[in-house]
Amino acid sequence: MKEGAEKEAAALGVKLSVVDANNDLATQLQGVEDLIQQKIDVLILDPVDSDGTVPLVEAANKAGIKVITTGRQVNGGEVVSHLGYNEIKHGNTAGDFLAEQLGGKGKVVELQGVMGTSVAQERSQGFQEAMGRNAGIKILSSQSANFDRAEGLTVMENLLQAHADINGVYAANDEMALGALQAIEASGRKGIVIVSNDGTMDAFNAIKDGKVAGTMAIYPNQYGEAAVATAVKLAKGESIEAKIELPSIFVSAKNIDEAIAESQK
Repeated sequence: MKEGAEKEAAALGVKLSVVDANNDLATQLQGVEDLIQQKIDVLILDPVDSDGTVPLVEAANKAGIKVITTGRQVNGGEVVSHLGYNEIKHGNTAGDFLAEQLGGKGKVVELQGVMGTSVAQERSQGFQEAMGRNAGIKILSSQSANFDRAEGLTVMENLLQAHADINGVYAANDEMALGALQAIEASGRKGIVIVSNDGTMDAFNAIKDGKVAGTMAIYPNQYGEAAVATAVKLAKGESIEAKIELPSIFVSAKNIDEAIAESQK
């Protein structure tokens, strides 16, 4: 996403300052405060926490800085536009694919993201709706691994010890899915179907190798480009939509080569 944003900023001839919160609220609070002091024109914010980042939006509002959000939404302050995906649909699509792979029956576990974020909540909602349409599938456990690969590994290790009959795994992002994959491979368990979200290159490679069944791909590079292009329009005083839904596609072995080519554009 960062690379896509930088590419678009260079093409449009605008200055882009990027700070990384490393998924930590305190770090994000400090980073955005620094950006406000730089007197930026537009703040593009991907909130670490949908509630905890409200003061940041309010501080930007007070400073006369326009705010757009990407990915996760914020639950307060004045946001001009939100760029994101239909995350409930993503959870639905991934869940339906997992159910199809299992033939409509089996036992699955869910690795949830940071549950203080709208993305994690909606991806989980969509997945559980899909499972609700399949009476033959039982969710053994839904646990947060905070969108983190190492936590995904640890949580999956515990789940494998607790349940001898896991047939499928749904992960809210690829990082957790890849952590789960490590745990499954280390355990020697076979035939567990893994489905996730995001469309990272690591996940694409795992699909190509037959280790992950599929992922809901969002093409982060295009995401970054769209965020900057929207911010520039806003800075110029042009009207923009309050909500902009970005395109996504489900990727499995059937279309993995096309997906890799598209992600590298």
